Amino acid sequence: MSYSFEYIDIILLAMIAGFIFLRLRGILGKKTGYKEDISSSFPHEVSETKSNVILNSDTFDAAAENDFLKGAKIVYESVITNFSKGDLKSIKSLLDKNVYDQFNEAIREKKLKNVTSETTFIGINSAEVREHNQNKNMLEVTVDFVSEIISCIKDKDNKIISGDSEKVKKVYDTWKFSKDSRSQSPNWLLIDTQA
Repeated sequence: MSYSFEYIDIILLAMIAGFIFLRLRGILGKKTGYKEDISSSFPHEVSETKSNVILNSDTFDAAAENDFLKGAKIVYESVITNFSKGDLKSIKSLLDKNVYDQFNEAIREKKLKNVTSETTFIGINSAEVREHNQNKNMLEVTVDFVSEIISCIKDKDNKIISGDSEKVKKVYDTWKFSKDSRSQSPNWLLIDTQA
């Protein structure tokens, strides 16, 4: 009889473990193998074949636009936060050479002036495609962003010389992204920024 209780205990423990596993999986989800890495793809949800035709003026539908904007928002936040930290290495694959050089020069000037910038990204209020077009083989999308950030610039003594370290401000930006339609890479590059 003692053997039957051991089997019942094992079965009961296995059922409890199975129940706990299923509850955790339901709450946390399961790993699908998809790991978001903004440097490897932009936008993430658009497949390689779809991204090659996404911007033909006839096919830029609401679904394609939504997919594009999801990736654009991720890139926007990443570029803002990494640029404010002076870390262009993390976002280099997202930037056109001219934009990278402009950002690099701005960071160099801050270092020469011995000032630092502190930026806290609060969130994106809206992101809308202003225009999309195809110029020969180059696909281009212009996006208007409205975001909220807290930012200030401090001198070498850590005194605020501009901005406010506690006030949230609205920022209006217009960014242009580009991609070569012949390229096998799904990556889009930031080619222009306007505040």
